[in-house]
Amino acid sequence: MAASENKLLLIILAIILPPLAVLIKNGVGKDLLINIILCLLFFLPGLIHALWVVTK
Repeated sequence: MAASENKLLLIILAIILPPLAVLIKNGVGKDLLINIILCLLFFLPGLIHALWVVTK
């Protein structure tokens, strides 16, 4: 049950602050860099990427 609650919190965080959710899920790495660039270009691609990273 704790894992599903954690995943739900990460999904909510991915909607509010996508790079932070990716950082918590994967740490510093290429996924975080990609997400920051996507969020700087437009918010929606960064949001979609963060949701994809959190749910995979």
